[in-house]
Amino acid sequence: MNIFHTSLEGVLLIEPSVFEDQRGFFLETYHQRKYQEAGISQPFVQDNHSHSVRGVLRGLHYQLQHPQGKLIWVSQGAIFDVAVDIRRGSPTFGQWLGIHLTSENHRQIFIPEGFAHGFCVLSEQADVIYKCTALYAPDDEYGLRWDDPKLAIRWPVQEPILSAKDARLPWLSELEEEALPHI
Repeated sequence: MNIFHTSLEGVLLIEPSVFEDQRGFFLETYHQRKYQEAGISQPFVQDNHSHSVRGVLRGLHYQLQHPQGKLIWVSQGAIFDVAVDIRRGSPTFGQWLGIHLTSENHRQIFIPEGFAHGFCVLSEQADVIYKCTALYAPDDEYGLRWDDPKLAIRWPVQEPILSAKDARLPWLSELEEEALPHI
């Protein structure tokens, strides 16, 4: 397993060891001791599976009172996965990182608490699996616009398919300070 630190402190790119032969492949998607040694020590309490079609964009989402760290990978298809640092006081506040995750490259990304998260689907379909460090709390769900000009995320889709809720999210500059995590 290879771990790469990214330009956003705490966001890690993980390349698991993949064992392939004529039958297919095998890899560990999570191994507590190995991930703890890599700096991911929070316990995971919920696993999610999202299935989407090409052009769907989900996000950018976060929870404030029950912040979630997420370990994300793709079991089928390809996505462009994005983490945005929204921690007030962070030297990288408002900066983003995008990573291509596919069922062929087997990469994972760990996004710690204090970041907004979203992804768009690049393949015909994609199955995204992610482990969370806190339970989903619908009353604590926040988000920001995927196309916020201040963030200037270079999404590889022009006209994404959005949920009605995601289409109404505010710009980062419209969020009150109380609606953002602090470091």
